[in-house]
Amino acid sequence: MRTSLFLLATLAASQQIQDIWQTTWDRQNLLASLSPSAPITFATPGPVQSADIVVTEATVYQTINGFGGSLTDSSARTLNNLKATNQDNYQSVLNRLFSMADGDNAAGLGYLRVPIGASDFSSQVYSFADVSGDTSFRQFNINNAPSYLFSVLMDILSINPSLKVHIVPWSPPGWMKTTGTMNGGTIQPGLISAYPTYLLNAVQGFTNLGIPIYAISVQNEPENSNPTYPTCTMTPDTEGQIGAELRTLLDSNGFSDVKLVGYEHNWNDAGKYPVTLMQDDGDAYDGVAFHCYSGSVSKQSVFHNAYPDKNIYFTECSGTIGSDFWSDIKWYMDNLWIGSLERFAGVGLMFNLALDSSGLPKLPGTNSCGNGCRPIVTVNDDGSFQYNQEFYALAQASKAIIPKDPGGPWGQRIGVSVKGSLAWALRVGAYSTGRLSSSDGTRYSLVVMNWDDSSSSTFNPVPVTATIEFRGMQATYTFPVGVTTLWWFGDSNAQGRGHKSNSTGRHT
Repeated sequence: MRTSLFLLATLAASQQIQDIWQTTWDRQNLLASLSPSAPITFATPGPVQSADIVVTEATVYQTINGFGGSLTDSSARTLNNLKATNQDNYQSVLNRLFSMADGDNAAGLGYLRVPIGASDFSSQVYSFADVSGDTSFRQFNINNAPSYLFSVLMDILSINPSLKVHIVPWSPPGWMKTTGTMNGGTIQPGLISAYPTYLLNAVQGFTNLGIPIYAISVQNEPENSNPTYPTCTMTPDTEGQIGAELRTLLDSNGFSDVKLVGYEHNWNDAGKYPVTLMQDDGDAYDGVAFHCYSGSVSKQSVFHNAYPDKNIYFTECSGTIGSDFWSDIKWYMDNLWIGSLERFAGVGLMFNLALDSSGLPKLPGTNSCGNGCRPIVTVNDDGSFQYNQEFYALAQASKAIIPKDPGGPWGQRIGVSVKGSLAWALRVGAYSTGRLSSSDGTRYSLVVMNWDDSSSSTFNPVPVTATIEFRGMQATYTFPVGVTTLWWFGDSNAQGRGHKSNSTGRHT
C-alpha cells in the first residue's frame, strides 16, 4: 500500500497543469495566456464535481495534422497590400497566425489550402494552361498566378517551415470544359484522360518554386456549377478516373508522399458521392474532404463507418459578416473544432485567410458569398487589422495539438467523456502529443467549451467547476463561459499509452 501511495504521489508531482489559453464569451480574454494563481496539480481523488471530465489516454484515435485556412488570391493580395502599407503589422499578423514556437502568443496554424488557378476570390479568371488545345501542357505556366500569391506563401513558410500546403482546382482550364469557360459546366469527356497531367504539372510547379506540396484534391465542390465563378461538376466516376491516373503520375514522378484527396464538398452527401468514389477508385485516394455549407457534421460518421481506414479532411467553412461573436464560437467549437474531430477529421480549415471589412476583394461579377464572407483576419486599407471569431476558435483548437518539439509529432485525439449533472454544459476534446525523446513527458491537452449561458431564455453565463480525472488522479478547474485550452505533462511510460482504437483514421 505504501508503495502504491508513493507511486501516486510521484505521478501527481509530474502532472500539473502547466499552461492555460482562454477566449471568453465577452472578449475579456482573447487567446489569453493565463498563469494559474496557484498550482493546479493532479492529486489523490476527492469528491467529483457536477461536471467530471474523464481522460482515457489508452484510447487513441487520429492524428490531427493542423488547422488553418485558404490562401486565395484575394487573401494573398490583401496581405501583400498590408506588407506594402505597414511591414511591421504584416509581420505581426503572419507571426500570430503561423508561429508554432513553444509559448508564443500565436495560433500555430500549420495547414494552408491554395487554389490551382482562379477561384471566386481572384481578380480575374485564369488557369495555368490557357492555350486552347494544348493537351500536352507544354505551355503550362505556374506564373499565371499573381506573383503576390507566391511571395506571401514564401513569407509564411519562412515563419513556419513545416507548413502543409494542400492545392485544389476550382475548375480545369476553360478550353477543357463543356462551357468553354472556367465558370460553370463540366469537363469534356474527351479531355478527362489529359487532365491528370495538368494537375501533376501544378504539383511540380509549386515544388519548383520551393513550396512542397502535402496534398492535392482533384476538384473543389464537384457537385456545384455556378456560371459566375470557376466551378466544375464531376461525377464520382469522372473524379475517380482522374484520381486513379493522377495517383500513378504522382508515384512515377517522385511524388508518392503527396496525398490525394477526393470529394471536397458538403456534409449532406457524405453517404453517397464520397462512398461511391472510394468503392470505385479508393486505392488512389488517401481520403476525402468536407465543407460545412449543407448538412450536418454527423454525416462525417456515415463516411467514416463505411471507410474507417480512409482519412477525413475538413477543408472549408466561412464566417458571415455581421454575425454574433459568441454564437459563432459556439457553433465552430461544437460542429468543427471539437465536433468534426470527434467524427475523425484530421485537418481543420476555415475559408479565406484575410480579406477587408466588406469581405473583398473577390472575382468581379460573382454571386459567391452574397452576404459577405468574413475571413480569419480582417485587414483594412490603412494597415490596421482585426482577428475575428474564426481566428480565436481555430487558435484554441490548434494550441492543443501543435508539436511540443520543433519537427516533433502532432497531437492525437484520445478518449474523453464528461459525467455528472452538468455534463451538458461542457464540450470537450482531449489530445496527447508525443515527444522526440522518449525521456520527455507526453503533453496532454484539453479543449473545453463551457456554453452554459442560458441563451435560449435570458442570457446568463455561468462558470462551471469541473474535476479532471487522469491516471487515477484528479485536478479541479473552473471554466468560464468561453473556450479554454489547457495542458499538462505525463510520463510517456506510465499507464495505458499506445492502445489505438479500432475506429480511427490514419493521418500521418
